[in-house]
Amino acid sequence: GSAPIGKFIPKSRFEDVSNLNFALSIDGERRQSGNTSHMLFSIDAMIAYVSQFFTLKIGDLIFTGTPEGVGAIKIGNRLEAEIEGKKVLDLKIK
Repeated sequence: GSAPIGKFIPKSRFEDVSNLNFALSIDGERRQSGNTSHMLFSIDAMIAYVSQFFTLKIGDLIFTGTPEGVGAIKIGNRLEAEIEGKKVLDLKIK
């Protein structure tokens, strides 16, 4: 019933958002990894589609699904996420 979210990273910081590697580790073990090129729809296409039904504003989130490896987390787990090898999230579940 929740989703950890890191700080916003401007699109301009990436050369090509259609080809970004990303990963999630739990307690130091890589659980998920993927690349935006494997998404069924491009990021721009998803934003355009959702915008037909909702007015998107700064701070709105679109959840797109995740690569293989989804699983339960529990109190005490440490989650670390990275994009292009750069850590963008590091937190301990309380």
